[in-house]
Amino acid sequence: MASQIASAPRFGTADLSNCEREQIQFAGSIQPHGALLLCREPSRVIVQHSENAAGFLGLTGDLTGLGLTDIPGTLASAIARESSEALHIRPVAVRCEAGSPPRPMTALIHRPPGGGLLIELEPADVQAGTPTAESPTVGAPKADLGPAIEAALQSVLGATSLNALCDEVARSVRTITGYDRVMIYRFDDEGHGEVFAEQREPGLEPYLGNRYPASDIPQIARRLYERNRIRLLVDVGFQPVPLTPNLSPLTGAELDMSLCGLRSPSPLHIQYLHNMEVRATLVVSIMVGGQLWGLISCHHYQPYFVPAMTRCACEFLSEALATRITALENFAEAQAELSARRLEHRMFEVLSREGNWKVALFDNAQLLLAPVRASGAALVIDDEVTVAGDVPSTHDIRAIAHWLDERGEEGLTVTASLSRQRGAFESIVASASGVLAVSLAESPGAYLFWMRPEQVRTVTWGGDPTKPVAVGDDPADLSPRRSFAKWHEVMRRQSAPWSKADIAAARLIGAMVSDVILQSRSVRMLIAHDQLEVVRRDVVRSSQPVIIADVAGQILLVNEAFSRLIAGHNQKLETLAQLPDLFAHPAPVADRLQALQAHHLSWRGEVTMRRDGERSVPLLIRADPIFAAADRVLGYVLMVSDLTEQKAADTARLVFQDGIMENNRRASGLIASSNDLMFQTLLKSMFENAQLAALEITDRADSARMSVMLESVRDSVTRTTEVLRNLFSQTPP
Repeated sequence: MASQIASAPRFGTADLSNCEREQIQFAGSIQPHGALLLCREPSRVIVQHSENAAGFLGLTGDLTGLGLTDIPGTLASAIARESSEALHIRPVAVRCEAGSPPRPMTALIHRPPGGGLLIELEPADVQAGTPTAESPTVGAPKADLGPAIEAALQSVLGATSLNALCDEVARSVRTITGYDRVMIYRFDDEGHGEVFAEQREPGLEPYLGNRYPASDIPQIARRLYERNRIRLLVDVGFQPVPLTPNLSPLTGAELDMSLCGLRSPSPLHIQYLHNMEVRATLVVSIMVGGQLWGLISCHHYQPYFVPAMTRCACEFLSEALATRITALENFAEAQAELSARRLEHRMFEVLSREGNWKVALFDNAQLLLAPVRASGAALVIDDEVTVAGDVPSTHDIRAIAHWLDERGEEGLTVTASLSRQRGAFESIVASASGVLAVSLAESPGAYLFWMRPEQVRTVTWGGDPTKPVAVGDDPADLSPRRSFAKWHEVMRRQSAPWSKADIAAARLIGAMVSDVILQSRSVRMLIAHDQLEVVRRDVVRSSQPVIIADVAGQILLVNEAFSRLIAGHNQKLETLAQLPDLFAHPAPVADRLQALQAHHLSWRGEVTMRRDGERSVPLLIRADPIFAAADRVLGYVLMVSDLTEQKAADTARLVFQDGIMENNRRASGLIASSNDLMFQTLLKSMFENAQLAALEITDRADSARMSVMLESVRDSVTRTTEVLRNLFSQTPP
């Protein structure tokens, strides 16, 4: 790590060969439309400031050594009332009056790494006017924000598709800010960006649908977008204002400006905007599930200043957009999972009637293909191939399975371009350009995979993505791409991409088929003892805990997964009658096992396993009699699933609800103390938006990410509550 930091170019010294590592957080300067103060804590004495700070405040002399109380106005008292514990995570906006004479300002405060309190000052409540060197054109005044935000929020809540949602947010942000162009910029899995929605002045060239290579936004910039959710550039022709002293007296090192809104952008970024002929920008991060989903990117072709409260409104809409995206994505996954559940029901129905699970899976092709939106599917198991829909030859399907074996990856394999993985597959792109495969057993060679055909399409790039570097008159003069002329690329050997909903459905169907395979192999072991060792290997190695017993209740097999589950219990299991002693409540388990053996009644139930010296483990038991004929039972199969993750998800739901209730309690206090009807309306709508997203999240079958997604929504509620408070707070007297 130390060597990586040492090799990272300092701010302003990077070129296109190393810009991914440029230390842009150590800019050492700010944009001139505001001023910066760094104070020692808890004394609030200024130890570092921007060189323009005294002039910005109408003061004379060096500010170093002054306390905030020495600055005329209400800056010190306004900051003293701010007790947010999250100042090291995100800045908080504080309204005040400061300077000589005192004038309305917005102070953005946070705690940087290394300690201290960092204050960024900007003029507040300025009105639109003619651009000058000191005062560029400014965005919509505060009086226009309330109705515009309310209308935008209702549009967000009413959007039923991602396209409609992003169009509405782009339109609302442009209405609120007045920028010449507002785009919703979405990242794909490879980091490339696409202009997914756009609102612009009629005479401007449209960028909608344009794609831009991942190299246009270095990884270090993306990480800062995740931390600092909103970035303003007033004029690309600005003269940077340095900090004095240049090193922070608190750390002896350069000041970490990761969360600074005034921080000077990288010269490479400035050059990039110059090449686009853009004069001012505003960028707001869209965070979904804790990851950078995209950006709200605003362009203006003259210098343009947007006050902090207007930027807060944009941040509020970004959070609402992210929450709604979460709801829509989870709804799509839930719909795909519902289709998979229908297939599961059909499969068990046919299995119980005809006993052939492969027939049950493939007798209705649409039930297998529709949940994953595939054109073909293939099952490869026990050296047999079963297919549905439009597929390549059996020989090619076996070759795909062999390729999957070579990869050695358990779980899912997802690709939209199989031929790029292996050139030999180029001959089958007409039916299998894209493949989504699930591994079905611990042993190799067992796969269920879906296929899609090649989708030849033309992608429009904002400039040739293969030529991001231009060489000027001086061969050493490297700058970001100078040409943004539309560049069209015909994409071949690729299918339509697999969505999260497709992948969720495939995972669910794969797990279902894996369970059926395991059960089927358990039955085969009971029927054919001469094949016992072959089948035992698959059952024993399965990650699914399973017990197989004969008709008398004598245990024939306890697989390794079940043995690990009961580690610590010294008693050797020989009969089903011994099982109840493993559980916290033996009597109900004994009754169910008795009904299983005496009356051949299947059992599905939750139990709790005791562990010496450890916490109890919640389990789901599925016990079934295995029939050789309608009136003859061969034995019993018991399969166990660990519910710990599901219970953790349930706990996450409760924690989320508690958090929502606490926020509701705090919000009720804010509403009760506020006479602003618009504030009350927005706060209520924001909670409705969050609760709707939470409902969609908790409907998902996959609980592994549930707590993360709920925490993301809860964090968004906290953030947007603070943003609304900033929007409607009154200037301190």
